[in-house]
Amino acid sequence: MEQTFTVAEVPRVPPRSVNRESIISGLWLLCALFAVVIVFFILLFLVWDGLPAFQEIGLVPFLTGTTWSPTFVPPAYGILPLIVGTLLVTIGAMVIAVPLSIATAIYLSELAPYRVKVAVKPAIELLAGIPSVVYGFFGLIVLVEFLRITFQVPSGESMLAGAILLGIMSLPTIISVSEDAIAAVPREFREGSLALGATRWQTIRQVVVPAALSGITAAIILGMGRAIGETMAVLMVTGNAAIIPSPITNVLSPVRTLTGTLGIEMGEVAIGSLHYHALFAVATVLLLITLAVNLGATRILARLNARTTGRKKGVSLRLSGIVDSPQTGKVVLGLLALLVAAVIGAVGGLVSAGAALMVIIVLAFALPRLSRRRSQQLAFLLLYAAVGVVLLILAIILFDIVSKGLPALSWEFLTGSPRDLGRAGGIFPAIVGTLYLVAGSIAFALPLGIGAAIYLVEYRREGRLTRLIRVGVDLLNGTPSIVFGLFGLTFLVLFLGFGVSMLAGQLTLGLMVLPTIIRTTEEALRQVPQGLREGSLALGATRWQTISRVVLGPAAPGIITGTILSIGRAAGETAPILFTAVVFSQRYLPASVFDPVMALPYHLFILATNVPGAETNQYGTALVLILLVSAIYAVAIAVRTRYHTALRL
Repeated sequence: MEQTFTVAEVPRVPPRSVNRESIISGLWLLCALFAVVIVFFILLFLVWDGLPAFQEIGLVPFLTGTTWSPTFVPPAYGILPLIVGTLLVTIGAMVIAVPLSIATAIYLSELAPYRVKVAVKPAIELLAGIPSVVYGFFGLIVLVEFLRITFQVPSGESMLAGAILLGIMSLPTIISVSEDAIAAVPREFREGSLALGATRWQTIRQVVVPAALSGITAAIILGMGRAIGETMAVLMVTGNAAIIPSPITNVLSPVRTLTGTLGIEMGEVAIGSLHYHALFAVATVLLLITLAVNLGATRILARLNARTTGRKKGVSLRLSGIVDSPQTGKVVLGLLALLVAAVIGAVGGLVSAGAALMVIIVLAFALPRLSRRRSQQLAFLLLYAAVGVVLLILAIILFDIVSKGLPALSWEFLTGSPRDLGRAGGIFPAIVGTLYLVAGSIAFALPLGIGAAIYLVEYRREGRLTRLIRVGVDLLNGTPSIVFGLFGLTFLVLFLGFGVSMLAGQLTLGLMVLPTIIRTTEEALRQVPQGLREGSLALGATRWQTISRVVLGPAAPGIITGTILSIGRAAGETAPILFTAVVFSQRYLPASVFDPVMALPYHLFILATNVPGAETNQYGTALVLILLVSAIYAVAIAVRTRYHTALRL
């Protein structure tokens, strides 16, 4: 006999389970709101410490003044040269990085054989894993000297050196995001274009690239944010002269950026002085610039996504007119022409660059008049050249550091303490200090980041609150690393009284990597099929039981990926710990979390900029730092790969 239940007899979730679910949901909400609160606190503390400078100097004179001389009598606090220097270096970096990155992304997504792609992508990831202070060290020792000799100038420290270095540092970000965007273009777009008689190059330039435009734009914006917020590399190679180049196109003029000014002067300023408050005013302006870039980027991406949706609806009309509009190909090849000319100019001088530029531009803009076969051959040749330049850059950097760093490696160097200002002895305290800082930052950020992502994906539908949280995460992600360092100084070191300590450095680094963990975990959770959740809930599981036992397992590889990126970034960062955690030389390991520590990035920075005659140990420290970051990446990738294999089985 079939048993039936009345409504009152249907099994219900016990009240205790309901209370537990409410507590867990509230906990994840707090984790998600943490990012918004941190952005508010960063703004609050920067504005609070910068307000006396704005009041005494005046907002307009501060922003438009052409002289920055805090030590003069009377002092001058005009940051226009700093703003101009920041913009010039960033624009130069994008001129170099954008065409090279997009061309490489197109090659990897559309042309590269599987074996080539498997080899090239790890190389690009390795380029991303090189710490910024190592880039700065390479730029100071190799690039600056190369520019000095090539252009026969007194010093190679210049806007050009900063632009080249930041362009190289932006490559991995723009390449990776652009390749993902291009690969996400539906396959039927390509098949429809080819079926209408278009060549592969016509399909790429008129269908694939326009369809991926929103993702490519996001990649460029991320690269721009990377360039604007970089501190240590530009500080080491731009010359740090607070002047506006005359003429403005003089790429060999030294410049000073907003971030470089903070890195140079904050460590020596008297707390509470007008100079101290002026530096916080500089940090406020820098943060507002980056926030404006991120907010503007959000609006631009929304419009581009809307246009992309409309384009997908009318794809047949777009494909039927594919051969009629060659403008995209002209722009892409024109940008590639600028890049190739810049490389030739660096090697052969301005005359060779000008000649090469004229020839390549003529060829690029004459492509529509060439036969389709010749046009495609020339286009592919430029794409292959772009990939070759990226790999050549990586090879040059690694060869220089490895070849000159290997002689420094010894058991004493790896296990001893520094002597003679770092010219002799070892770097063991710096290695251990770096590991302490990384471990503490991940232990702090990982549970917060995973909890925030779980709330955004599993507990809350799209609405005002989720949009607010995501804006907070995006703004936190776009905050320059030096601003995190200043916030750590004012809030953790001074306000909370932690002092310059390992704990202050760990928390500062944790705040910096938090948005990376949130966004990667969020994407990993979204990749889990919705059917798994529905099946678990249908069997009577609670939401948290479904998340913990069904969802987190398949999402683990993506979460590990976010952790990998965070570990690599935390291990290689210098600016956030510059004022919060580190000392240059220390014979013994820290006894508690309230002691300062040594760290490899800071140790390398001081050796390279303040200790003459320490070239061997400079290269040895740089090599150890690269090996340490690479080993962290390798171990984490191996764990992720094994997890993938286990899930498939």
